[in-house]
Amino acid sequence: MTNEQTFSKARDKHLKTLKQYVPVVDRVHGAAHPEFHDVRRLFDALYEKAKRPSATKPELTGEFAQLREITKNYTVPEDVCESYEAVYVMLAELDEAYHAQ
Repeated sequence: MTNEQTFSKARDKHLKTLKQYVPVVDRVHGAAHPEFHDVRRLFDALYEKAKRPSATKPELTGEFAQLREITKNYTVPEDVCESYEAVYVMLAELDEAYHAQ
């Protein structure tokens, strides 16, 4: 399977749920975890690019690099809810699928 196909599957699996979870997690945890505001901003940019119909994989290298840096490679803080953890897990899966060989 090509990495384009792998990313398409992950995108189809996670984008709709992430679109619902990310704003809620930002609202609930943003005060205690201000880095999540940046996660939301990057996710919104990623979402806009990923949902565009295109024959090729969107260019998301920069967004994923920034997400890895901000989230310390998707390390879940100890004081957060399951939805926060789920967002990081889904973003990590998208990132991995995007960069799969």
